[in-house]
Amino acid sequence: MTAKIMTGNFFEDFRIGQQLVHATPRTVTVGDTALYQALYGSRFAVTSGETFARGLGLERMPLDSMLVFHVVFGKTVPDVSLNAVANLGYAAGVFGAPVYPGDTLTTTSEVIGLKENSNGRTGVVYVHSVGVNQDGETVLDYVRWVMVNKRDASVPAPEPVVPSLPDAVPVDKLVVPYSIDGYDTALAGSPFLWDDYEVGERIDHVDGMTIEEAEHMMATRLYQNTAKVHFNQHVEGQGRNGRRIVYGGHVISLARALSFNGLGNALSIAAINGGTHANPTFAGHTVYAWSEVLDRMELPGRSDVGALRLRTVATKDRACADFPLRGEDGKYLPEVVLDLDYTVLMPRR
Repeated sequence: MTAKIMTGNFFEDFRIGQQLVHATPRTVTVGDTALYQALYGSRFAVTSGETFARGLGLERMPLDSMLVFHVVFGKTVPDVSLNAVANLGYAAGVFGAPVYPGDTLTTTSEVIGLKENSNGRTGVVYVHSVGVNQDGETVLDYVRWVMVNKRDASVPAPEPVVPSLPDAVPVDKLVVPYSIDGYDTALAGSPFLWDDYEVGERIDHVDGMTIEEAEHMMATRLYQNTAKVHFNQHVEGQGRNGRRIVYGGHVISLARALSFNGLGNALSIAAINGGTHANPTFAGHTVYAWSEVLDRMELPGRSDVGALRLRTVATKDRACADFPLRGEDGKYLPEVVLDLDYTVLMPRR
């Protein structure tokens, strides 16, 4: 009998230059927006109010940047990370055309790096993924790397290839879809604009959100993220953690939502410069976050909008008043679950 099921790629199935066309197209709807709001409680005005979005020159209210990320990312999972141990990091992520309810997104990827781990049982796969809408416009272009199990540890490893990646997305590569005229800070919920932030400034976002089992499971289903480590308690219960790992992107969305308290006028994420999922997160953990302003950048030809490069750190079961990050040994503290370097767009005075 011919097997008709898909078991996903293992490390030895990947090759440099391999092109992956990911199934299936995903038409996003207002229902996706409502579910995303229910999961994270994000309060950024441009993705909460139709009239506010139109006031910024947009066609209508767009999807949250991270919802776009999750949908584009989710398409890649069956081919890239179905057999993953963990998603490790991101780089060179640029958000493009705004995504609106009714748009249909598809994703393709290219394998750009491979490196077997010293244990001989896993390896790291680097992929460059591009998400486009129904008109072929790029909505997200990014690189990620993921640790993937080998099917057979005895299979010889390929020569290691580790791609050279930029530290940050250049400011002239950022896509700015907004036209700022008479921006209403009262409706936006914060009086602080681009000009009010200083490089090196740190912000404790104060609030915390506890992850419920049902929430992170609903999220991975919403994004069609089929990675076994998030779905199958029967298998994961017998693994090293004894339970399902919360999808790292779920933590990013929680941190982004929490960052509203201190960064309420950060209209959208324009770029993901880099990121690390430092430690696993599980249902029952309470997530807190703090941010540091890494750079304040003017946009070419724009005096109404600027860009802030931020580092947002998320923790589990630890408040962030003392800005926790690393121990004396230089390693991430066990409570740190996310270290994300990204760029947001913000109105100027």
